[in-house]
Amino acid sequence: MAGTRDTIVSRPGEGRALPRVHGAIAREIGAAIVSGLLPPGHVLESETDAAARRKISRTAYREALRILSAKGLIHSRPRTGTRVSEMSDWHLLDPDLLAWLFGGTPRPDVLHGLFELRTMVEPAAAALAAQRRRAVHIERMQHALGDMRRYSLRRPEGRRADSDFHAALLAATANPFLMSLTNGVTAAVDSLTQYKLRLHKVKRDPVPDHGRVLEAIVARDADAARDAMTQLIRLAILDMPVDQRPSHPKKGNR
Repeated sequence: MAGTRDTIVSRPGEGRALPRVHGAIAREIGAAIVSGLLPPGHVLESETDAAARRKISRTAYREALRILSAKGLIHSRPRTGTRVSEMSDWHLLDPDLLAWLFGGTPRPDVLHGLFELRTMVEPAAAALAAQRRRAVHIERMQHALGDMRRYSLRRPEGRRADSDFHAALLAATANPFLMSLTNGVTAAVDSLTQYKLRLHKVKRDPVPDHGRVLEAIVARDADAARDAMTQLIRLAILDMPVDQRPSHPKKGNR
């Protein structure tokens, strides 16, 4: 990085430009926070020192801190400086934050908590979607399922299709509060998938599990949709290495 330019070149093999400087700095500090390298209460260095050490503008560093503050990772107070926030203040469903969490090895409570959230929200959402879905939602889910089958989750196109399947399901609930969780839920699904693929080869094909959810929604069978989504999440848990599996819900639990 030279001078105070607001762009940096891509690394070899990446195939695309990295974020602007403030985005890259936010990612660097954010990853250090969520990994525990910078624990809650840690005081960040001064804006002047941080900018000088990185050879960037103070404006770029200040913008990076603004991004982190908006995600709940840091907070500033007069005369005490900028400190790392407690985890309870983090916006854990923020897509960037999830990417940073799963870029390394996520804490067990984060991993287990994310599966608990999915177990609570998605089966209920599937049941509601079965009652309220419209043709446009069915078409979108069918298209997503087709792309998942075509590309598999090992390719970005397949993972995008997986996210779109879950987004369409939430849209089918017609509940604005559930729909507001779309970015967080789809980011969680994608982060978990990429993490599992990075750890080991997942042999199970998840497409049939999604297909059973879709079949129940098409049939307007709320109970079957709830059960199918519960089973989908249960199998996703079983895809995790044994030592990282949270307690999973039994099939058919309500």
